[in-house]
Amino acid sequence: MYNDGNHNAFTDLCRYRGRLYLTFRNCPHGHMIHDTSRILILSSERGLDWAPVFSFSVPGRDVRDPHFLEYRGRLFVYSGTWLVGAEAPARGDPDEMQGYAVWSDDGEHWNGPQFLEGTQGHYIWRAAAFGDHAYLCSRRNRRPEAPGESGDSEERLESALLRSADGLSWEAIGLFRESYGNETAFLFEEDGSILAIHRGRQSMPAELCRARPPYRDWTRIPLGRNIGGPLLARWGERYLVGGRNTVDPKRPKTALYWLLDDRLCDAAELPSGGDTSYPGFVALGRERGLLSYYSSHEGSGTHLAPSAIYLAELGLAQG
Repeated sequence: MYNDGNHNAFTDLCRYRGRLYLTFRNCPHGHMIHDTSRILILSSERGLDWAPVFSFSVPGRDVRDPHFLEYRGRLFVYSGTWLVGAEAPARGDPDEMQGYAVWSDDGEHWNGPQFLEGTQGHYIWRAAAFGDHAYLCSRRNRRPEAPGESGDSEERLESALLRSADGLSWEAIGLFRESYGNETAFLFEEDGSILAIHRGRQSMPAELCRARPPYRDWTRIPLGRNIGGPLLARWGERYLVGGRNTVDPKRPKTALYWLLDDRLCDAAELPSGGDTSYPGFVALGRERGLLSYYSSHEGSGTHLAPSAIYLAELGLAQG
């Protein structure tokens, strides 16, 4: 669908004011942290012909993992960023992370990027809205850290839940996970409760997480596998889960599952390999859907360029 010879990755899809929107990261130097990265936003009427509508970068920062949110009539694109350059720590420091946003009231004219107040030290990821508030998930170092705390830096990462009344200023109100925090896909049920998929690690399975307001007490169910760059979407009466399947570490694939009775049921494996995953999804109807993802299986086969963006039209079998 999109391949300009660069490393294209980390997708999201949405529908806004009757049009489809696709966003992803574009970088000539590959998957890892580079200040040559930028975020692209494309639009299409029916998902066939796509045209660019906006792009942005942040000086001195790597921009990545863009995600859409429609909130109060506006379309936001959120990006987590790493500090890059001479002042950046050699291995990257989560305390130097910042969130940025661009936004539009019509899908054509865009504002930003703007630093998101309250996101210093947060690596922001997916977003959702419920009632009068917007919500983000993030990763951050444990707050507060114990004096002189050392050891496993991954263990000290929390998965935090942030809340905003305007989409630009944020506060942390709870934790999806208190240790080994990672990417978390989440959505709201009609009663305001949260259903979430926490990625996990290669040695630690993804988890199905649930909480009711005020989102302080969580139940967590292991799902038996890591899900890289997880997607969780409602499609009619079903829950669709997607992400990188690394059950065979030598053969990573972007895969889809149904979430049934708190377990994953295989649905589809998409043409993919190498560096791949991070899907976005829009339902086109009760039996048709559009899925975005990225993969380097027809490119470098690695974390380096080229890597392409793909679109898959999904259909539900009759009967």
